[in-house]
Amino acid sequence: MRSTRSTTLKQPLSLLVAALATLLGLLALAPTPAHAAQPAGAAAAATGLHISDGRLVEGNGNDFVMRGVNHAHTWYPGQTRSLADIKALGANTVRVVLSDGYRWTRNTPEDVAAVIADCKTNRLICVLEVHDTTGYGEDSAAGTLDHAADYWISLKDVLAGQENYVIVDIGNEPWGNTNPAGWTDPTIAAIKKLRAAGLQHTLMVDAPNWGQDSQGVMRTNARSVYSADPTGNLLFSIHMYSVYNTAQKITDYLNAFVTAKLPLVIGEFGGPADQWGDPDEDTMMAAAQQLRLGYLAWSWSGNTDPILDLATDFDPARLSSWGERVFHGANGIAQTAREATVFAGTGTDTQAPTAPGTPTASAVSLTSVTLSWPAASDNVAVTRYDVVRLSGTTETAVASSTTTGVTVTGLTPETAYSFAVYARDAAGNRSARSTAVTVTTAKDTGTPGAGCSVGYRVVGEWPGGFQGEITLRNTGTTAVNGWTLAFTFPSGQTVTNMWGGTPTQSGAAVTVASASYTAAIPAAGSVSVGFTGTKGTTNTAPTSFTLNGKTCTTS
Repeated sequence: MRSTRSTTLKQPLSLLVAALATLLGLLALAPTPAHAAQPAGAAAAATGLHISDGRLVEGNGNDFVMRGVNHAHTWYPGQTRSLADIKALGANTVRVVLSDGYRWTRNTPEDVAAVIADCKTNRLICVLEVHDTTGYGEDSAAGTLDHAADYWISLKDVLAGQENYVIVDIGNEPWGNTNPAGWTDPTIAAIKKLRAAGLQHTLMVDAPNWGQDSQGVMRTNARSVYSADPTGNLLFSIHMYSVYNTAQKITDYLNAFVTAKLPLVIGEFGGPADQWGDPDEDTMMAAAQQLRLGYLAWSWSGNTDPILDLATDFDPARLSSWGERVFHGANGIAQTAREATVFAGTGTDTQAPTAPGTPTASAVSLTSVTLSWPAASDNVAVTRYDVVRLSGTTETAVASSTTTGVTVTGLTPETAYSFAVYARDAAGNRSARSTAVTVTTAKDTGTPGAGCSVGYRVVGEWPGGFQGEITLRNTGTTAVNGWTLAFTFPSGQTVTNMWGGTPTQSGAAVTVASASYTAAIPAAGSVSVGFTGTKGTTNTAPTSFTLNGKTCTTS
């Protein structure tokens, strides 16, 4: 992951060095390991979620493929609605950040029991992880895997009987880039310690190199680590960020484990570009779907680096572009997740909801529209609605809601749009599509009594890229409700990711439509838009901006 509680991104410079070395062929990955046989006695110990023939399966033998996200519970314990919101967006799994007390406030047995109950109430498989181990050996504040194992043993009474619902991730990213080969023995020792204490749950182990295994230590030693578990219920976790910036790197790594029949999940991954590179999240998600491997995106909300927030301020109605990609994009959660059958007893819910009623449009502005529709019905319960934009035979997901209404933002003035709605239940069944509604956004005639000032600054730069911030100030006497900002990059820059607005770029010309939470600018008020972009040798700032067609002063 990237740091949640610090303004410093978690992958240090040494990770970049390792990644570049890999690109240069100086750190060759080990050959694919041979088929790993199930340890003796594994079948007898297989209760609840377990490993069978290199795959994660449920107690009834059904394949289970994780589709979910990470949630920073230990730092945001008051966000008690998060699991319900994550489920409503279609996830079947949540990875929950906990602390063993070494670095952050220890999560008590009562708190962990409440988290497990919340997961079960929301029909989510619960991956529990200790975060204090992050970057051990390189980060002096990190705790050991042995300390984390003691914490899990202290929770034995809470975890007992939850093998159908809980996976124990022993420690998050439990080794940095300093001597990553040191990861292997402590990992084996922690596994043996937990099994000797009687824990029968499927255990998850994260890779070294801050989870990314850039030097192939986990890949090389996976068979010996797996064989150290007498139950055979061990799942490897790779974290994919900027080290995995090409399709070849991603598919090579995933296929190595699949070919060896060693169980693997993408326990964390990111998509937005940063100063270390641009992760190829499209390949990660597509390859995971093709290989039937689980993935868990980082992270629901609360990141100091907001480009990794799937939801803004923990609000499921304010998904970021990253959140829209993970939940509603190709090979995303809404499209591919299937609920664990343990939540449906011996059978599964296969009955889809009825189609929602025809949506109606209201509050039509330059760049947004509010849609509402009559509810669908279901034999169990409707958990959410997916709104799509129609263009001929093409559908584009634009919003989701747990209620019968939503505001769609990022639209273009004086443009006709057609929208329709699907209903979805907790088992992932999707209804037929509603009848469409067509609406035309308002004409841009300027804003009487409005004036504007725009501030543009570069927050940080790195070779080939940068992070920028644009502040829009309403210097007029009336509020702005819905806006479109336009400017031109003078040095060939391009926007790669944005929060606070929806960008459209054609050549050097950039147009930004307001997000739902930045659309209103009161008189004398301001809003900010952040973005990452690419650049060449120069990075000259734009000199002219218009807001809703009106030229703004610059500051």
